[in-house]
Amino acid sequence: MKIAVVHGPNLNLLGTREPEVYGRATLEDVNAAVAELAAELGVEVTSFQSNHEGGLIDHVHAAAAGVDGFMVNAGAYTHTSIALADALAGVARPYVEVHLSNVFAREPFRHRSWLAAGAVGVISGFGVDSYRLGLRALVENIKRKVPGA
Repeated sequence: MKIAVVHGPNLNLLGTREPEVYGRATLEDVNAAVAELAAELGVEVTSFQSNHEGGLIDHVHAAAAGVDGFMVNAGAYTHTSIALADALAGVARPYVEVHLSNVFAREPFRHRSWLAAGAVGVISGFGVDSYRLGLRALVENIKRKVPGA
């Protein structure tokens, strides 16, 4: 099984950007935690980050043929990008939306996700564990739908 992890804008600043909100883990730390769990689960993961909406969309399009699902932290594009939501719907792969912070305990504009309606689920507020929980949930979801996966 192959999963593509997609990180949106400003996630390259993890560890230094608002550590009181996002924690001190860097993007490399997040990717390492995901890779470690993926190895335990027998799953292959790739990770991609872009600060550009079009770059994220292009990556989803290109990666879809070679993956069974996506784990997406779209950052601020969660709340603004119908285009990214359409790209994920268009490639017809299951995906889990994840967030390091609890977006529902933050500014009101962060309470709306354009991605959530198409997602298998949304995990928010557990720091790096949001990614671990998301990967476990996505893998189990795919296994239930694809016997032998």
